[in-house]
Amino acid sequence: MTIEQANRKSVRKPWGTTDLRPWVRVQEVGATVGEMQYHRMSPEAPEPDLLLKLLFTGEALSIQVHPDDDAARAAGLARGKTEAWYVLSATPEARVGVGLRRTSTVEQVRAAAEDGTLDDLVDWRPVRAGDVVMVPAGTIHCIGAGLVIAEIQQRSDATYRLSDGARSRRLHLDEAMAVARCGPADPFPAARPLSANRLLLAAGPYFVFERMTLPPNAYWDLEAMPETWVLLLEGRLRIGPVSLGPGEAAFVETEVARLATGPEAVTALIAYAATESNADLLTAVVPAASNPGIRLLVTG
Repeated sequence: MTIEQANRKSVRKPWGTTDLRPWVRVQEVGATVGEMQYHRMSPEAPEPDLLLKLLFTGEALSIQVHPDDDAARAAGLARGKTEAWYVLSATPEARVGVGLRRTSTVEQVRAAAEDGTLDDLVDWRPVRAGDVVMVPAGTIHCIGAGLVIAEIQQRSDATYRLSDGARSRRLHLDEAMAVARCGPADPFPAARPLSANRLLLAAGPYFVFERMTLPPNAYWDLEAMPETWVLLLEGRLRIGPVSLGPGEAAFVETEVARLATGPEAVTALIAYAATESNADLLTAVVPAASNPGIRLLVTG
């Protein structure tokens, strides 16, 4: 039974930015931070299956691909990497590349990576705040500049770069071409309301990703049996003994956690290790009018 505040770790990236506000209150002077990762508070805690992070893109990332579980294990890694993105903010020209514009051969994709024309094969799509992108393992993809993205992924750093712009980092063409699907990706998932308070963003074989909105001065119960990550976007939220502000997160597992909102409405992202949404994830706790000591449970 666990409720704990997540430990934030900033990761420097050449494509990052020096200003993480409003998600982090201080400005990272002189350091281009690309990721803000959320981890268990204790380094001795069992490693979770999922990794929650914020991405800050001052420049486009590499064009890359991740292996699936089988390919990752064949390479001696614990698991592959499927991920989903929720766009928090985007400049007017922001875009992401997901899949290719047309089905191509492995030889064609490799040749384009080698001669610097892979960018022309990638299916670039404009994005704006609120968009959701699912990136199954094996999908060739790239995140463009001018974005802040909340990402949930399998906990893996298995990334094979096909192209890296003007940067001189190592490419992984052999590994990438062994796992890449050289064709178009599926359409972006359509967010689906689950209730007045829950919006399903994405669901797959490894995680469910939701956005929740809660009214002010309210109490709710969160049923978090598998590992669950809560990232606060707006308002103030108390989860059991943990108090969160925007950009802060909590880890909850094998627990029914009491949520309490403050004087402002709350918006948060929830990701949990499951294959389908939990109908009983969120329950409102409403004081009965006739007796403040009796609580009426209303499924949210």
